[in-house]
Amino acid sequence: MIKRMLIMLVCVGLLFGGIFTYKAYVGHVIAVAMSAQPPPPVTVSTTMARLTAWQPELKSVGTVRAAQGVEVTTEIAGLVREVYFHSGDDVQAGQVLVQLNADADKALLHSLQAEAELARTTYERDRQQFAVKAISQATLDVAQADLKSKLAQVDQQAADVEKKTIRAPFSGRIGISVVDPGQYLNPGERIVTLQSYDSVYVDFMLPQQDAAQIALGQALSVAINTYPERSFEGIITAIDPKVDPQTRNIQVEATLANPKHELLPGMFAAVQVRAGQAQHFITLPQTAVTYNPYGETVFVVEKKPAGNQGPPELIARQTFVTPGPTRGDQVAITSGLKEGDTIVTSGQLKLKSGSRVAVNNDIQPSNEAAPLPTDE
Repeated sequence: MIKRMLIMLVCVGLLFGGIFTYKAYVGHVIAVAMSAQPPPPVTVSTTMARLTAWQPELKSVGTVRAAQGVEVTTEIAGLVREVYFHSGDDVQAGQVLVQLNADADKALLHSLQAEAELARTTYERDRQQFAVKAISQATLDVAQADLKSKLAQVDQQAADVEKKTIRAPFSGRIGISVVDPGQYLNPGERIVTLQSYDSVYVDFMLPQQDAAQIALGQALSVAINTYPERSFEGIITAIDPKVDPQTRNIQVEATLANPKHELLPGMFAAVQVRAGQAQHFITLPQTAVTYNPYGETVFVVEKKPAGNQGPPELIARQTFVTPGPTRGDQVAITSGLKEGDTIVTSGQLKLKSGSRVAVNNDIQPSNEAAPLPTDE
């Protein structure tokens, strides 16, 4: 019985050993076969390196300011009698905006005018009497001084009466009114905003290292997010003669034509100042460049002749490059590539130098010099 059991165990061991040996042999054969075959090509997208013009620019952000803009106020206290404008009106220089009650002031003016006429009459009579030596020089001087005093009082009161009529200091557009007839106004109290913006200013700051690259009359463009597909042209018209010691920035003022009143005071503006002559760089999408601690690289696609007269294979070679300035989705390459090279723009994470690739350009990464925001 024991002998039969031993024979059975030996037979089972030989059976399982044969099975395991066969599995190991099959696995080895498959591994050898797989190692003899190259890995499948990696699907990537590509673009061709091209020379494009680059305009050196200084970028900043600024604020739109009206060429003329004030808060219309009253210089003298008074009760509002009439309001001669509506919110949003266009007004001309000198146009009456608000009339304050000036009845008492006008009455006092008439009284002072009467006193001035009396003083003039007295002075003329004394001058005639002095000519015949009927009065002294001192009496004539008193009469002359009294006339001048009365005339000065008339001028002062006339100025006070004129101040009760509030006029537009320049032509422009009225804002939203905050006064009504019957309202009492104190000196300096705001009545309405008046802005003149047929042309506007854009105030912005640049770091002190850029001061040598700007000059009066230099061209620039301004982008306003209200009009995302447009830019507005202007020139530099003023440069602050000092640098802010806190920020080390210099303030710059640009002037832009605004005939359609599209630019409103207070708007945010993205400023691009053209600095220097245009240059030409090989330009790639920024996604094409891989940034590493040891340097920046791109993958250049090259054709490798296949054996047995088959079609050529595409091989990706990793190449070091020197990136330059950026704009939008693009980066300039100053060295490491030549015009006409085919560059991988997506799929680099699956590549190593010498990998076979298959090109599929149905979907390309963004490559816009001035990309615009989208709702997608």
